[in-house]
This record gives sequence, C-alpha cells and structure tokens, in this order.
Amino acid sequence: MPDNNTRKLFVLIAGAKGAVGSTVAAAVAVMQRNPDIILPSLSTANLFSNLGSPHSISFGGWDTSNKGLCASIQTHGIIPEHLWKPFEAGLDKMPVFEAPGSDSDLKKQIEHLSNDIQRFKALQPDAHLVFINLLPANVRLDLSECRELAQLYGEDACNGQPDLAYTLAAVLSGVPVVNFTPNVVEIQPVLDEAVQQGVPIAGRDGKTGQTYLKVVLASALKARNLIVDGWYSLNILGNADGENLMDPDRAEGKLTNKTDLLNDVLGYPVGSKYDTPSHKVHIDYYPPRGDAKEAWDAIDFQGMFGLPMSLRVNLLGRDSILAAPLVIDLARWVVALKLAGRAGPVPELAFFFKKPVGNNAPLTFQDQVAGLRRLERECT
Repeated sequence: MPDNNTRKLFVLIAGAKGAVGSTVAAAVAVMQRNPDIILPSLSTANLFSNLGSPHSISFGGWDTSNKGLCASIQTHGIIPEHLWKPFEAGLDKMPVFEAPGSDSDLKKQIEHLSNDIQRFKALQPDAHLVFINLLPANVRLDLSECRELAQLYGEDACNGQPDLAYTLAAVLSGVPVVNFTPNVVEIQPVLDEAVQQGVPIAGRDGKTGQTYLKVVLASALKARNLIVDGWYSLNILGNADGENLMDPDRAEGKLTNKTDLLNDVLGYPVGSKYDTPSHKVHIDYYPPRGDAKEAWDAIDFQGMFGLPMSLRVNLLGRDSILAAPLVIDLARWVVALKLAGRAGPVPELAFFFKKPVGNNAPLTFQDQVAGLRRLERECT
C-alpha cells in the first residue's frame, strides 16, 4: 500500500449532481489536469504535506438524477462551457451511484450505502475516502431523545431523513464526514459511534457568502465596542436551493442558524430593547438570478453617546463557486484530522460553518482563524 504521501483523496458526495456537487466535480476534473486554475482558491493548498499533492483527488457519490455529470453541469449553467468542456472525458468517468430509495427504512438504506462505500473502496483501494453531505435542506426532526443507534432504527420518522443514512453508513465504514447542510445529523448516538470508529465529523451548514461576511463584520463591530441595534439580511437566489427553501419547514433550520449566529458572535441578543427581535433574515427564490445570488444587509449600530450609525453591504456572489472550494478544503481537513487521531465533532472548524458542532466552538472571526491555526499544528 502506498504511504500517505502518495494516497489520493476520494471525495464521496451525497447530491453529487446538484449545483454545488457538480461544481466540485468540475473543479476536481480541472485540478487533475491543470491544478493552477483551482489551487489558488483553496485555503489548504499549502497545508497537509502528509496528504500529498492537493490535486491528487478523485470524485464520486450518489444522486437521484439519471443525468450524467456533464449534462448536470450544463443544466445548472454555473460554469461557462469553455471552462469545463475540455475536461469532459474525465467527468464522464467519475462514478456516481443511484441513491437508495426513500421507501426503504433507515437500516436498509445504511446497508445499501455501506455496500456502495465498499464498491468505492474497491475502485480505489489505496485512497483516503471522505463523505460530504450536500443534500437539500430537509424538515427539521428532533431526535435529541435518541441515545442509541437501536432507537434511531426504530424511529419511523428517520426513514425520511436520508442524511442520517449516509452519515451513519460513512461512520460505520470508518469514513470521515463533512455535513455542509443545515440538516441535523450530529445527534448523540452518531457522535458516539464516530468516536468509537475513530472518524471526525465536521459541520453544520456551510458558511459561504452573506453569513461569512456577517461574522467578519460583527466581529469587527464587537472589537470596537460598537453596539449593534439591528441587522436586516435579504438573500435572493434562483437555483434549486432557493426554490427548496421556499418551503417554510425546510427553511427553518437554515434561517435559525443564520439568525442565532449573530447573537453568538456579539454575545448579546440584537434588539433586546424592542418588543421584537431586530435581527431579520429573509431568503427569497428569484429565478432570474439562478446560482448568481444577491445578498443585501442593512446594519444599524450605535457609537459614543448612543448616536446611531449605519452600514450597507451588497454582495453579488455565485453560490456554488463560493461553496465548492470550501467543500474541497473540508475534505482535506477531515482526512488530515483522522490521520492525526481526531475523532467525533471538530468545533475548531467553526470558520467553515454557521452552526459549528462540538463544545466551545470559536465564535468571532478572529478566534475562528486562530482556531484553524491551532488545529493545523495538531495535524502536523
């Protein structure tokens, strides 16, 4: 078996043909042949020499769509054709398996996916496997009372939570997990099993654009003792994620994560002097924008003598282009952490998430960056 310096990363994505998943696939295909196009966008490009070259990475996963990867990339329209078409042959060879049917119970789904993971291992027996959850936002399910895996298997409601099946299949197979979605998979029996299996779990809810800048600005205002009196955030996007989030039950988790984060960073509830919270977060589906989302923030704060001031931020971003490099970075982080002996939740990766999982996660931007530097030393 090759040593760690020559072993590839094999990224397995649930939702492989979605907007973010197919963008990651394109990035991997490009990076395999022309790494200089992608590596400048990765924050881990110069880290983890024990993982070998950062462009030594393969892509696979699952999806419900019967389209090919190239057709999915074309349908989403995120990347101009001239940027990915030259790498079409590599994309067509990437293995994407059919997702298990939602009519199966949780245990059968886990068995199906565990078998798939063994098939992936057989394809690249010397690779470091890592699982990334990119499934759509789902209805929140309170499983906090479950303390053992047997209880989860007995919960009929779990059958409609595919994220759990993928996560448990990965953990039971010894594969580290990144939960980039707002869906809650980091419940106690899953975390206990991750510790037992020796695999790290990173999550929850990737922080890509508006919320990333919110943490940066809130941390800066806090450092100057400028009191935030109100914060209004609007996010419009026209991709499948935006359409999915028009269902209030599916949007609840993401909106809660976006809202709670500000109070956590500042250390006080914004708008406590009013009869209603003055931190407002709205997401609207606006088809003309596609993946090119727009985020708008109006921030009201007070200085000396309580005198009001205001700040406006307008981000014209590209949702999947912002997310895909973080997915690759996180894949490298969790494999490096597994090799370093870390298992269970990794709160020090809070830099990447709206709702970091684990105890004593760093909250301000400064502390999150410092947390990454400490974690880097743990991996060397």
